[in-house]
Amino acid sequence: MSLSARLMDDIKTAMRAKDTIALEALRAIKSEILLAQTATGSKEEISEEDEIKLLQRLVKTRKDSAKIFTEQNRLDLAEPELAQIAVIEKFLPAQLSEAEVEAIIAKIIAETGASGIASMGKVMGLAAAQLGGTAEGKTISTIVKKLLV
Repeated sequence: MSLSARLMDDIKTAMRAKDTIALEALRAIKSEILLAQTATGSKEEISEEDEIKLLQRLVKTRKDSAKIFTEQNRLDLAEPELAQIAVIEKFLPAQLSEAEVEAIIAKIIAETGASGIASMGKVMGLAAAQLGGTAEGKTISTIVKKLLV
């Protein structure tokens, strides 16, 4: 089932359940997908890879907002953001643990023979391509730095 079809089913379910937080998150996803489809000038479906990037961006935005709200002692604003993250993450592929990501990056470093921080860009590019939507960019970056230094 495509993301759009799953999204519409979940929107209907959230409407029936009167779940405003889930409904807000689902409508944000739908809005971003429509914007991405019309940005190119055509109404064709966006690729699954682009959908994953879009969802990751939505999660990152909400994490950043929740962090700021928490730092400012505004838990009333942070809690809905965290709840929306949980809704959006249901559409993302399962995230790898840090140990699994580290093993994959170590393998990439061994294969490319990269050493030192100067090789970080090359390793990051390969790691981002291989890990796709299964790990956050920040996690990948932190592990690459740790292994290359």
